[in-house]
Amino acid sequence: MTLNDRRLFVLVEGGDDERFFESVARPMFENVYDFVQLWQYSQKTKAKVNNFLNSVRVMQANGAVDLVIVADLDESPCVTDRKERLQNSFRGLSSGIGGLSQFRSSTRILIVCREIESWYLAGLSDEECKRIGLASPVDSTNHIAKEQFLNLMPTRFTARIEFMLEILKVFDYETARTKNSSFGYFMQNYGIV
Repeated sequence: MTLNDRRLFVLVEGGDDERFFESVARPMFENVYDFVQLWQYSQKTKAKVNNFLNSVRVMQANGAVDLVIVADLDESPCVTDRKERLQNSFRGLSSGIGGLSQFRSSTRILIVCREIESWYLAGLSDEECKRIGLASPVDSTNHIAKEQFLNLMPTRFTARIEFMLEILKVFDYETARTKNSSFGYFMQNYGIV
């Protein structure tokens, strides 16, 4: 890897997010970047996350390095509130709404509405919903949380991860774009389409 290589660091909350980004987003990112690293932050201490963010900031000053921080909307009332909470959680991020003033403009916070399970489910076409055994297709996954995802999981799957892996095998980007607005935003605004 050289200083001229375009590098991307993607901070994801946990294993389900990493699995999704590894399968769905990495291939698209690799069309744009020479180096892509996914890094889980939810189980790390704030000090460890801040150290990582500081390292990225130093790399950004010396080369073509982009950073995307992914978080679920969870119980926040809106995307702006969730971004503020995330910025307040890590001193390595500035407190401005979209500013991230300590970082280059290539640092972005991506909010998944409502939780990453909604993005998984969004990628199922009506035909795949039927084939997998969902009782009925889901038109919009914007408000799907983990609990609804689990309630929709067909009984033939013994574990949530098994269901997620099956979805990733048949994930359809265009379907996901229409069924989940935050996934559509991701596809449109992250320079990977």
